Amino acid sequence: MNKSTVVQIIGTPVACAQGVKESWRDVAIWAKYKLNERFGDAVQVEYYDLFDPTCPVFPEYAKIPVVLINGNLFSSGGKISVVAIRKHIESMVDGPRLGYR
Repeated sequence: MNKSTVVQIIGTPVACAQGVKESWRDVAIWAKYKLNERFGDAVQVEYYDLFDPTCPVFPEYAKIPVVLINGNLFSSGGKISVVAIRKHIESMVDGPRLGYR
């Protein structure tokens, strides 16, 4: 394997009656687990809070949560679909080159 696929998820904390929740961070952790289970180290998943200084730049029309794959906008707003992300990654490259399991 000579190149990784990078999935970046950008979210924000969510205020609710029970306090502040990190729902998008939790989804990113779950996505990382599922994608690493399928692709191993060939896929890296990174989570950013919208206000992190290192947060990647994304189109101003995008809505949280934002998913970037290799720096390109994959989805914004709504739910994060790990299945859709997985299928997109599979369509990007040939399976054996990415080190699929």
